[in-house]
Amino acid sequence: METIKTLNKWANRHTYFPIDLIRVALGAFLFLKGLDFMTHSEMLAQLFKPFQNMAGSMIAIHYIVPAHFIGGILIFFGLLTRWSILAQLPILIGAVVINFVGEMNSSNLILAIITLFICGFFLVYGSGKNSLDYYFKMQK
Repeated sequence: METIKTLNKWANRHTYFPIDLIRVALGAFLFLKGLDFMTHSEMLAQLFKPFQNMAGSMIAIHYIVPAHFIGGILIFFGLLTRWSILAQLPILIGAVVINFVGEMNSSNLILAIITLFICGFFLVYGSGKNSLDYYFKMQK
């Protein structure tokens, strides 16, 4: 808990508006990706074709859409950002792995790696000053 408080204090001292815009763009991207997976569920099932005989593949398919959808909204507004990003990490790591196990798609691989690195940054950095986390913390 002390580590999170230290990281929050550091992030609030070093917060910049462009970083908050990147967080908002990440949240919007994840939300839209969740919508895309929701409307094109057959595409998501096609991505999981190499894993169809593994246990839990159907659970993973049903985890991705709500995690992107709800996590994207929370990241967009800066509410429970670290928890939301923790929920995204298995999906993004899986997106990188699927490109090596299944059919290689370099644009999807690059997009997944960039998103994974940005999520890793915000996992450490937090949500910043221009967020609901900071707003609610200041209301105490």
